[in-house]
Amino acid sequence: MLVKGFNSEVRNNKTVEINSDFVIIGGGTAGVCAAITAARKGTKTILIQDRPVLGGNASSEVRLWILGATSHMGNNNRWAREGGVMDEILVENLYRNKEGNAVIFDTILLEKVLNEKNISLLLNTSVYDVTKVNDTKIESVKAFNPQNSTEYVVKAPLFCDASGDGIVAFKAGAAFRMGAETKEEFGELFAPDTSYGELLGHSMYFYSKNTDKPVKYIAPEFALKDITAIPRYKAIGKDDKGCRFWWFEYGGEGDTIHDTEEIKYELWKVIYGVWDYIKNSGTFEDVDNMTLEWVGTVPGKRESRRFEGLYMMKQQDVIEQRKFDDAIAFGGWAIDLHPAEGVYSELSGCTQWHSKGVYDIPYRSFVSKDIDNLFLAGRIISATHVAFGSTRVMATTGFCAQAVGMAASICKEKNLKPAEILENGVIKTLQNELNKIGQSIPNVPIQKTTNVINEATIKASSSLSLSEIPFNGDWFPLGISAAQLLPLNANEKYSFKVLVKADESTTITIELRTSEKRDNYCPEVILETQTFNLEKGEQYIDVQFSKTISENQYGFVTFLSNEKVSLKTSNNRYTGVLSVFNGVNKAVSNNGKQTPPENIGVDTFEFWTPHRRPEGKNIAMQISPSIDVFNAENIGNGFVRPNNVVNAWVAELNDKKPTLKIEWESEKELSEIRLFLDPDYDHPLESTLMGHPEDVAPFCLRNYVIKDLNGNILAEKAGNYQTINTWKFDSKVKTKGIIIEVEHPSENVPASIFEVICS
Repeated sequence: MLVKGFNSEVRNNKTVEINSDFVIIGGGTAGVCAAITAARKGTKTILIQDRPVLGGNASSEVRLWILGATSHMGNNNRWAREGGVMDEILVENLYRNKEGNAVIFDTILLEKVLNEKNISLLLNTSVYDVTKVNDTKIESVKAFNPQNSTEYVVKAPLFCDASGDGIVAFKAGAAFRMGAETKEEFGELFAPDTSYGELLGHSMYFYSKNTDKPVKYIAPEFALKDITAIPRYKAIGKDDKGCRFWWFEYGGEGDTIHDTEEIKYELWKVIYGVWDYIKNSGTFEDVDNMTLEWVGTVPGKRESRRFEGLYMMKQQDVIEQRKFDDAIAFGGWAIDLHPAEGVYSELSGCTQWHSKGVYDIPYRSFVSKDIDNLFLAGRIISATHVAFGSTRVMATTGFCAQAVGMAASICKEKNLKPAEILENGVIKTLQNELNKIGQSIPNVPIQKTTNVINEATIKASSSLSLSEIPFNGDWFPLGISAAQLLPLNANEKYSFKVLVKADESTTITIELRTSEKRDNYCPEVILETQTFNLEKGEQYIDVQFSKTISENQYGFVTFLSNEKVSLKTSNNRYTGVLSVFNGVNKAVSNNGKQTPPENIGVDTFEFWTPHRRPEGKNIAMQISPSIDVFNAENIGNGFVRPNNVVNAWVAELNDKKPTLKIEWESEKELSEIRLFLDPDYDHPLESTLMGHPEDVAPFCLRNYVIKDLNGNILAEKAGNYQTINTWKFDSKVKTKGIIIEVEHPSENVPASIFEVICS
């Protein structure tokens, strides 16, 4: 029994002092990815999160889906889903939770963090102050956990602010901005004027469900009474829920930090008023048995402070896809700005303008220009309001924060300040370490000297020679234009034989297209156009193109729309090969073509995007000459996904025992073997609500064995579903070679491997 008498002095809470290598404030996707990345490199990391769960806006408290460069499959960014830890989390969620339950996603994030012995996690702990050694160096952060009435003083040589509002950077005195820059400051033609608004607001969502009996609903007094106060009220659907109501937004006209509580009350007013409208207005049928299941209690914040780093990203970097020597990641979400009035605005809920492809994101934007030992991560990085409209989304912030975690480990190892990574070539080390965990920095391969595979002879039991995409699928009505995206060789004249079906005598127009920039998948260059007369019924068409592409890159065999015509498709799928369509994707302001107003610095171009499985089958065709780019020579090239070429070894489907043999002239000592497999980087894997057609990507190797040349098993995997498989040996394996025996994922999908790293 504890009995305490009166104390005339103010009592102090329990105080715990912690010392570590690296402290991250904020446990959203950015903080989580940074922490895991640093911890896996041996950096002792403290992750401080002010909420009871991890994930921030992706958590069950807010329930926004994670998205990034793939943009709901609504843009021209092929194979652009974010890699590394961000990919690992999304793939894990797909396997366990393809239906998109946000509560289960909470547990996946928590497990990932708790599994790392070098991470100490402080949940329900709010940082409220900092102490500094001098003007430009943080000594510690102070935090309080109201659940255990404990104060924490956390010290480290390195800090990362991924808190969303930037509490640490703010308290430390770092320069920041709120609101929109003028057009003149950075030459950004899309910079909004004050009438549109300078800040994006907060959002809150609700979930509803059907029950087995009528449920009445009496709205609270504070609920919105007049639904017409919401100009888009006719867009409300009775079955919509969660972040499909992303446009339930408010607060951009005020202070999105200090007005958050008032913003929350206004959003509750909207939510309960909308539910009253659904249940009681008489506008909707079959709502008697519906009830509210969940309403958010924490606003999902989009924008507040942005802190100034060593470089500030701007509109031109995104739209023009500018290259940076210190690139550590890529982005690809549209520049996505919202009117400040949010749900009450007469304007569209968002204005999205896409670039033609992914763009570089530089390391300098994550390093505070004012505080020597402070990294920036998440939505507070150094970017203008316009560029922030693209960099702010969660898959991008998590992806970029991996670079912060890796940079912190390098700083610890080499006793550097964050800015010093830009000196003496250390940025190359950072880029390489990131790429070895799947970062896929555009046009930056894994350094050959860090992979002993490049000293070996590599032979495959077979390699795919794509002479035919079999005619074994359904018919696809050509109501919209379609194209087969293929990795073509330079200066090669190709011919294609396709099977079509015409409802009546008509014509079909077929084009060979490619991208102006080799790294893009935007078929704006029409190399050749041919038109064919069709008779009613099924018939083959032989298409012989005389034009060629000048570099090895992807080309589009394009079939222009004709509602009287159908194309034969194939049930076969291949790594690095897919079909795309010039259709509509309203989720990302894609109407088939981007046609911006003049003088806003944005390109006009068409969207050619995939369809989600089980749709989006390849177009059946015979190909001559065969496409022979799937060879074992791709192993060791340093790329772990398609980027302008396939970059993968793909076996022939009729190879009953696909095998890679990797052999050195002299014996090597191996401590680790790492395989990079195909998780379908084109699928966005939204983390919640959306749902996905399968729990394992159809291209991913499920079963394989790694042996030495004597047949001794070094590693064996059954039922794999993850992208990167790393095998670390307790003691070094001495061998002159390894053999990787694999199984095809299915009868219609051949086995493939992007990369093998041996070290």
